[in-house]
Amino acid sequence: MPLRILLLNPPHTAIGSRIPTEQLPPLGLLSIGGPLLDAGFTVELLDADLKALGLPDILHGVLRFAPDVLMIGHAGSTSAHPTVVKIARALKQSMPQLTIVYGGVYPTYHWQDILRDVAEIDVIVRGEGERTTTRAMQALAAGEALAQIEGLAFRQGGQVVGTSSAPMIQNLDDYRVGWELIDHDQYSYWGRMKAVVVQFSRGCPFQCSYCGQRGFWTQWRHRDPVKFAAEIARMYRQHGVELFNFADELPTGSRPAWKAFLEALIAENVPVTLVGSTRAGDIVRDADILHLYRKAGVIRFLLGIENYDQTTLQSIRKGSTTKDDREAIRLLRQHGILSMATYVLGFEEETEQDYRRSIRQLLMYDPDQIQMLYITPHRWTPFFNTVKDRRVILSDQTKWDYKHQVLATQHVPTWKTFVWFKAIELIVQLRPRMLWRMLSSRDPRFLHAMRWYYDVGRRVWFHEVWELFFRLDHRQDGPTVEEFWGPSLAQHEEALSRQRRVRSTPQGVSAD
Repeated sequence: MPLRILLLNPPHTAIGSRIPTEQLPPLGLLSIGGPLLDAGFTVELLDADLKALGLPDILHGVLRFAPDVLMIGHAGSTSAHPTVVKIARALKQSMPQLTIVYGGVYPTYHWQDILRDVAEIDVIVRGEGERTTTRAMQALAAGEALAQIEGLAFRQGGQVVGTSSAPMIQNLDDYRVGWELIDHDQYSYWGRMKAVVVQFSRGCPFQCSYCGQRGFWTQWRHRDPVKFAAEIARMYRQHGVELFNFADELPTGSRPAWKAFLEALIAENVPVTLVGSTRAGDIVRDADILHLYRKAGVIRFLLGIENYDQTTLQSIRKGSTTKDDREAIRLLRQHGILSMATYVLGFEEETEQDYRRSIRQLLMYDPDQIQMLYITPHRWTPFFNTVKDRRVILSDQTKWDYKHQVLATQHVPTWKTFVWFKAIELIVQLRPRMLWRMLSSRDPRFLHAMRWYYDVGRRVWFHEVWELFFRLDHRQDGPTVEEFWGPSLAQHEEALSRQRRVRSTPQGVSAD
């Protein structure tokens, strides 16, 4: 008989999951659900994050479906890991024969620690899951060993073993997303717009030292632009999906491919809204086709600016310039597209003077929205070695979500760093120029987006203030980063075996 497989999206404790009253579907689990369905398995999704289910309700849902295999994964896998462990241990007490398979970025690199310390987790999928999980389930169904399947880790003879890295999926259109596993009416974003998460491309060729995603995908690839546009149009026409949130690190990486997608989506003639992230340099590169961005439905791009000090940008190998950052924001505004600028606090050498300078730079950049983050090291990135001797002031792993300060800074106390963090948000977002832009705008899409952003930001702002003073336990005598996580795993950063070399060109990125 075919296996019964339950995909579980665990509840997440991050502010971004709990404060907004809207949720997006778990694209990662749906991406492996489609191939499993096509392989003949019985598959269901239990989205505990959507309904913020507690442990008893999760147990009830799993027992009701009575799966042979439970697959757990979450997009915020580092901060979700403690919850995954808690769920796995409770389930194995009630269902000792259940096989639990765990996937995501964090388990891809921490597989040895997890299988050593968490007996309830049986198998870990490392890297992309579509091919690997399908082959693994076919082997389990046939009673065959897993040792010949690439991209897995498990116990064998009492020992933790890992197979060789799985090869990259060269053609992303070979595997479909299992959209039928969700009820589209339950998911919304951007102010009650029916929404999904989509992915045009995977990976990024740039070398930002702190990025936890870069090596997971190993190299940049993209879907067929016309097929991808047709999929978006189908979801709008059949399910009324209006908002498409891109999960890509760099959807604009290839100018020809991105332009082909925009033109194909425009030809589909569907009034959809697109939001995502990209690099400022790609916006500057595409100055002559930004009208296509807007016509296709792009309303906002988050620009990974990270910092406004050129020395800091060079130290983290950002590969961008402040000139491009400012020009990208100007060009987006010129074409009626919102810009969200990220700014990261928590670099050890920062002083209060740096924060004052950053405020001036942000005001000069004049972004429509700002996203404040704290530097958060991942064990598998090159950045880890530069911070391994810094003190961990927040050892609760559920808070390692970029929205909590987890590392001590040398020159600014924790409480004062937080004050600057919140002050920068207020000063930049409530500046007179921005408020006047909202009051004088006649663009309904712009006004809707800004109202939604301010509403969510207001609730998150007060929650973070309350949490700092009444919930968080910062310790100045905590362990070093290396003592907390263990030695660097940077030598394993590329999760998938490389088959072709990617190079940068004036047109974006290409493979050869």
